[in-house]
Amino acid sequence: MLEHVSLRCSDVAASRKFYEKALAPLGYRVTQDYPEAVGFMEGGHTSFWVSKGDVGTPTHIAFLAKDRKAVDAFHRAALEAGGKDHGAPGLRDYSPTYYAAFVLDPDGHNMEAVTFVRGSAPRKKTAAKKTAAKKAGARKARASKARPKAKRAAKRA
Repeated sequence: MLEHVSLRCSDVAASRKFYEKALAPLGYRVTQDYPEAVGFMEGGHTSFWVSKGDVGTPTHIAFLAKDRKAVDAFHRAALEAGGKDHGAPGLRDYSPTYYAAFVLDPDGHNMEAVTFVRGSAPRKKTAAKKTAAKKAGARKARASKARPKAKRAAKRA
């Protein structure tokens, strides 16, 4: 479990303005405000920071949203705050329940809001579950062939 994440930015004021608006639909608010860093809180804990520094290679951070509406609101708010669309809200191929939206922040970092929508598509059996089901069926078939029906009936009586 992560305690907090700190993202480097080229302009703290611009990043504060962007994230304050973009993260509001996800329940985040500014709780720590310094000249070189800004902290955002969700759920009683300051877990996301932006701080002045060398941006380097842009990174990807996904924020958990409570539902599709929050994902949609994040996407709208982030675009209104100056972000660049990097993936409109929608279901993704990663999982039948993975609903997400992506936006690039002022420094090119890929920000994502994601929720897991139950009941949106039937879950397919995994290979492990298929193998286990086949093995169980094979064991049952072998067991029924091992004893003639008359002996099984007598044994139950």
